[in-house]
Amino acid sequence: MEHDPFSVSDYLRSHIRTVPDWPVPGVQFRDITPLLQDPKVFRVLIDGFVHRYMDRRPDVVAGLDARGFILGPVVAYELGLGFVPIRKKGKLPFATVEETYDLEYGSATVELHTDAVKPGQRVLLIDDLIATGGTMLAGKRLLEKLGATVVEGAAIVDLPELGGSQRLRAGGLSVFTFVDFPGH
Repeated sequence: MEHDPFSVSDYLRSHIRTVPDWPVPGVQFRDITPLLQDPKVFRVLIDGFVHRYMDRRPDVVAGLDARGFILGPVVAYELGLGFVPIRKKGKLPFATVEETYDLEYGSATVELHTDAVKPGQRVLLIDDLIATGGTMLAGKRLLEKLGATVVEGAAIVDLPELGGSQRLRAGGLSVFTFVDFPGH
């Protein structure tokens, strides 16, 4: 079998911009906006997700506020599925369920409409990056409160040294990312 030299992971990695010392000194910020600006790169990114989930067929895609709102609807559309947003507290107009989780300093709360998913539905949970995993774990818990099953947590980037992907796997969630970056 002939080997294809094109690596989606390497290609995407080469288009992620690292911004040093943002938002605070010592942080290497992984900026995904260049992936979105170039139509060819954006297509490779979306197609990478679509090809992964074409045969695994979740029933719905859920995206985490806010960058999961960029990727999730496009992936859902390409798979012929619906999309549901998991928002920061106070942004959804209808009846909601909520989940509070800890941040480095303080806590945050995310919400989901009570009719966003049905019991038994299989959900793909998507965001741009996994750091500590707190938001994605809260999203998983929200979807489970409504009786859904999260089949996988997907993101473009994993920052493994922050422990999020390990924490998610320990919490029973399969995790998929294209690129991981050492450090913070």
